[in-house]
Amino acid sequence: MDILGWDSCDIIIVTGDAYVDHPSFGMAVIGRTLEAQGFRVGIISQPNWHTKQDFMALGEPNLFFGVTAGNMDSMINRYTADRKLRHDDAYTPNNEGGKRPDRAVLVYSQRCREAYKQTPIVLGGIEASLRRLAHYDYWSDKVRRSVLCDAKADILLFGNAERALIDVAHRLSRGDSLANMTRIAGTAVMMKSPPEGMAEVDSTRIDKPGKAMTMPNPYATETQCETQCETSKKTEPDAAKPISIRPSRHDAKNTFVRLPSFEKLKNDRILYAHASRVMHLEANPYSARALAQQHGDQLLWINPPPVPLTTEEMDYVFGLPYARVPHPQYGQAKIPAYGMIKTSVNIMRGCFGGCSFCSITEHEGRIIQNRSQASIIEELNDIRDKVPGFTGTISDLGGPTANMYRLGCADPKAERNCRRPSCVFPKICDKLNTDHRHTIDLYRKARQVEGIKKVLIASGVRYDLAIESPEYVKELVTHHVGGYLKIAPEHTEKNTLDLMMKPGMGAYDRFKALFEKYSKEAGKKQYLIPYFIAAHPGCTDEDMVHLACWLKENDFECDQVQNFYPSPMCNATAMYHSETNPLKKVRYKKREALTVAKGERQRRLHKALLRYHDPANWPLIREALVSMGKKHLIGNGPKCLVPTEDSVATTGRQRRSGRHGTQRFATKHPKQPDIRQPNRHKPKTHKQAGSNAKRRDKRT
Repeated sequence: MDILGWDSCDIIIVTGDAYVDHPSFGMAVIGRTLEAQGFRVGIISQPNWHTKQDFMALGEPNLFFGVTAGNMDSMINRYTADRKLRHDDAYTPNNEGGKRPDRAVLVYSQRCREAYKQTPIVLGGIEASLRRLAHYDYWSDKVRRSVLCDAKADILLFGNAERALIDVAHRLSRGDSLANMTRIAGTAVMMKSPPEGMAEVDSTRIDKPGKAMTMPNPYATETQCETQCETSKKTEPDAAKPISIRPSRHDAKNTFVRLPSFEKLKNDRILYAHASRVMHLEANPYSARALAQQHGDQLLWINPPPVPLTTEEMDYVFGLPYARVPHPQYGQAKIPAYGMIKTSVNIMRGCFGGCSFCSITEHEGRIIQNRSQASIIEELNDIRDKVPGFTGTISDLGGPTANMYRLGCADPKAERNCRRPSCVFPKICDKLNTDHRHTIDLYRKARQVEGIKKVLIASGVRYDLAIESPEYVKELVTHHVGGYLKIAPEHTEKNTLDLMMKPGMGAYDRFKALFEKYSKEAGKKQYLIPYFIAAHPGCTDEDMVHLACWLKENDFECDQVQNFYPSPMCNATAMYHSETNPLKKVRYKKREALTVAKGERQRRLHKALLRYHDPANWPLIREALVSMGKKHLIGNGPKCLVPTEDSVATTGRQRRSGRHGTQRFATKHPKQPDIRQPNRHKPKTHKQAGSNAKRRDKRT
């Protein structure tokens, strides 16, 4: 500030991450965007939250404090899926844990308020975005209020909020009040009553979500889309009038949906599933209605999601003058997250996959926001010229997925009214453009950039889309796989995959065949690395056994596996909490109840089955297989998951862990010496006896 001649900052952003001036770090994007709009922006990074002193380091901002937990939810950053404390933090210098508080948005907001009581507080980022409504919190195992209510902030911006943030900042700079900013898309505010002139749709009770939900399955989609559905030109033989295919649309701009109150949701898990279902229906930025939810004597008002940025706007945001390195104050300290993304490029935002365990759609939306090819190539040049020690390898061209670049609905009118949560489940929508030619062309142009030797693809490939374009698979496999390619089948069993909203294993098999074919043609030895989730809601013990058998049959031995993590707002978290399926009609009676692995032992079992090859897991797996009546899977045969206890004791055999499958249990093992036997009858010398006694003393 002294060097720039500033006496004060207009806006101060408080973040839980170390400051890295790179477009993959949210606070850098927000800071540079506001700076480009003419605002003086300060960053307070990872402050000491125990007092208000660090929050006063840059003085009082002229406009507002912007508060974010960082690139991750602070609770997910701090705790494992088993609620165990993490001791590292990839967004902190030297990977040091404990540099941000639990529920960082709440704590930072409180300290900002203590520092300067009258200064407005604007919330944003992943943590605030996914906790904008009353939500189930896995770590406290209860439904919590909206983070806006608990933080006592003035306004919350959700999603990628550049447009809303610029609007708020300019209006405040002109002397407007946040109390007047109640109808900005992509924002949430607290108020006493709904805005005047708004029609209410009462959805506070189960299965009363309003006229728009006329289908038996609220997640079903119309058989005809907007351009064809107002009336049908075809008539029945004896019909005098055209047949109406679906009712007329609601007035989204002047209608809001009233959700069950926080007080009701915290004591009614089935009602929570209903509220989640309704919330996910109002996700289309062009046709969604505002949501209202009572929190005590205050009303939480959630405006429709932000309209996606155009390609020109995306180019503007990513073309700002990022230094692409951590702040100099960190010296030689290593920030692991920066090391992973310093030579990667975001080519798009959003995801239309709609996987129920993922919150990307709830945050970034399901309409893909694309950058232009020229903007992406310019960033490659920027990386080559700015990144210290650049070796010529680009670690990723991707985003939430690797291959949704410039894909989307081929019918603009249909896209504006579609209420499907996924464009690819239960099958790929007929109106979805799956032509990968833009991505193929981008890969080819990227390889031609001077100084670029290799372009890798590290973002997960959506393989059910990739198989629609074998040319893309060939381009990917021939030029952009560094030995391993990550894909995510997540499971093998149809029941669980349906709840995940993921494709069946037939799509995986077709992709695998193409991958191996083109790898062979390229003369390369390359491997697919499949990822799987254990303990997903609705996944039974038997489902996990079948998955383990599939892994065994295909010679996969997973080193790193993940138990399902109930992150705020996603559909699978509603399944976990309510033990019912919110993808279908929710009822109190005759509803689809789900088996949910909640106890520590069952979650450990599901995770252990993914690592069936690890001897440490064999006792637990054996016990489960016996109780399930699957003793035939215990033994030394090729189809057995674990050896018998006797055979392990006899041979002392330890299995290796490996990525691509190591030796299986053979039907016949070569005779091995019992490592416990050789000196059993040989008398110990005095020297041996003494050393053994010393070792016993040390252990004691």
